[in-house]
Amino acid sequence: MISTIDRRRIYIFVAIAYAIAIGLGVVIYFSGGLIKDIPFKLKPLATTLMMVTMFGPMVANIATRLITREGWSNTLLRPNFRRGWLFYLAAWFLPSLAVIVGGGLYYLLFPSRFDLSMAYSLGIGMLPAERAGDPLTLLVILIALGPWPAVILGFAEEFGWRAYLLQKLMPLGPRKALLVLGAIWGAWHWPAVFMGYEYGFHYWGAPVVGPLLWLVICFVLGTFLAWLTLRSGSVWPAALGHSAINATAWLMAYFVSQEPDWLIGPLPVGIIGALGYAVLAVLILLIPGALAPTAGPRPSEPKAVQQAAPGAAS
Repeated sequence: MISTIDRRRIYIFVAIAYAIAIGLGVVIYFSGGLIKDIPFKLKPLATTLMMVTMFGPMVANIATRLITREGWSNTLLRPNFRRGWLFYLAAWFLPSLAVIVGGGLYYLLFPSRFDLSMAYSLGIGMLPAERAGDPLTLLVILIALGPWPAVILGFAEEFGWRAYLLQKLMPLGPRKALLVLGAIWGAWHWPAVFMGYEYGFHYWGAPVVGPLLWLVICFVLGTFLAWLTLRSGSVWPAALGHSAINATAWLMAYFVSQEPDWLIGPLPVGIIGALGYAVLAVLILLIPGALAPTAGPRPSEPKAVQQAAPGAAS
């Protein structure tokens, strides 16, 4: 692994990604804001612009390569399914397990907030009425089918964060790279977080604690997504994992008896709700070689080094 990082390309990538997020955030703010009525209902225009924002990291990847004439090596676009199919399964199902663990711990600590009938979620329109009294079917549908419709949105972010910026930061060492990337990725969300996304406006310590906690959450989630990317040698497991994280975020919160404790749980953006992901991240960080790039030239090495390496893939 080379000992220096490509600061110029990192700065260009981050500047483009942030410019898109901040620019669209300003548009959302002056068009009436993000939140409609309650913290988890977004205004229609804001929803569309938030989805467009997710394409910012992908645009930043492509634009940086064009501006700096970097070329198109190490895009990590090959699915590598035959070699990495286990990571696709992990991306599909581990987010559900992590959410269930975190939400389960929250309800063990606060049993009065658990409601199997899902009356609160049904009452505020978060669930259709036909799901009343059928929690098992709901869980199966969300786990089995939930991640797939939004994989392209997951790819839009992951093609930037994990398939590009992570590779540029890896010369720092995997753990330090994840810390830096977690901070950059988390702060990239701040325009939305300051407008009420994830934590609303009325939590303890607002408006400071929410954005700071979100940096920690992004480091934890980013560790999981980096593991999928580095070990599979492909961006697609992380794209599926990102989509699964978003699709299953409310998996346990549907059973909350009143408005969730945004800083605590049962959603995985809270301290207790995120413990399932935290355990997964700790395991990845502690297991030797878990964050080592898959066999072949390391993604952070220059193209010339890769070509000179014995047995380098074409």
